Amino acid sequence: MKHWRYATALLLAVTLGVTGCGRDEGDSGSGGQPAGKEIAAGKATGEITVWAMGAEGEKLTQLADDFTRDNPEAKVTVTSFPFDAAHDKIATAIAGQQTPDVSMIGTTWMGEFAKTGAFDPTPSGLFDQSRFFAGAWDTTVVDGTSYGVPWYVETRLIYHRGDLAARAGAQKPTSWQGLTDFATAMKEKGGAKWGIYLQPGGTGSWQTFMPFAWQAGAEIMRDGEFTLDTPEMQKALEYYASFFEQGLASAQLAPEAVGSSFIKGEVGAFVSGPWHMGILREEGGAALEGKWDVAQMPRETAGTSFIGGSDLVVFKDTRNRDTAWKFVQFLTTPAAQQKLYDLVGSLPAVQETWQSGALADDRFLRAFGEQLKDAKSAPAIATWEQIADVIDAGVERVVRGVSDPASVAKDMQAKASSIGTGS
Repeated sequence: MKHWRYATALLLAVTLGVTGCGRDEGDSGSGGQPAGKEIAAGKATGEITVWAMGAEGEKLTQLADDFTRDNPEAKVTVTSFPFDAAHDKIATAIAGQQTPDVSMIGTTWMGEFAKTGAFDPTPSGLFDQSRFFAGAWDTTVVDGTSYGVPWYVETRLIYHRGDLAARAGAQKPTSWQGLTDFATAMKEKGGAKWGIYLQPGGTGSWQTFMPFAWQAGAEIMRDGEFTLDTPEMQKALEYYASFFEQGLASAQLAPEAVGSSFIKGEVGAFVSGPWHMGILREEGGAALEGKWDVAQMPRETAGTSFIGGSDLVVFKDTRNRDTAWKFVQFLTTPAAQQKLYDLVGSLPAVQETWQSGALADDRFLRAFGEQLKDAKSAPAIATWEQIADVIDAGVERVVRGVSDPASVAKDMQAKASSIGTGS
């Protein structure tokens, strides 16, 4: 997930459940997809149980209270639990047919859990997918069918020390070459020890690497087949590794030290999500105020970033399907989306919510909102966690000079094909 309370370093940007995972790449996700049966009109009635995690789970009762005030004959019981327990708890509930009516689901788990048949398809006509960021809606689509609704989102930008950039005479990068030049200037003229921090492989590094692959025109899958061994993927691996080869990024800097190194001016830039705004304001304090900024991801053939967040699903075994979906519908109204942001800082998946208040007025938030228009998720397949491990290991081998990009791309393709999609 995306909160600074448990994202004290870049490594924690890959905490369970927040990384975005959507439909197979190449599927448009628009129109014509199978949908669940419609729900009955009128007020919600009866009881439902809801599971949620982290800060959102802790505050969800306040939103449930708003829902029951509008629907006095309905009752919502919320169970909140930590993220690190979420995957196993949900998997056990599905296996034992003891699921709640509604649950928050980490988007990288959508493919895995949807393949069990546990989710109720999104009802026909209940949600207008155009209201949501396209990349967010895609995270709900598995094999052409939507099994939920985006609840909140996050994406990645380039955080950088604006004061060091000014000293170096460097402008915000807008292209791949511009990012290389920017990192070089930050190191050679800005006074940073490292021009930029990029994850040097290992768990979750795919979330930092894949935006560059998408920018190069690479894909993880196309038409149901893995496409990890392509010239575009090799190009991205070469570009990513070049920062380490040129001494602009460090493969030895511990992820948990990135924030403090950035505050000290030792790291000039890094890639991360909106939770890092809170970290920098809290840990950097007044001494860092006005000295940092964010920039959109650089453009090669595209300027795509990664999209994460969380979805809401209704389980097939629900005994109160209508009220379950009506609660999900309520949670995606602009008012409820705004309240969730006010309570815990979760960025709304509904685009309309970004048109007023702090989301419209804060330039940093506007930058994230703009990037969300060009953000992508990984394919929603049951074996995604295994495929992610393959990409993580490949990135590390290239970064550390163990293998060349061509060999790594070929190896990633072979291993992914061997693992399969779990279909």
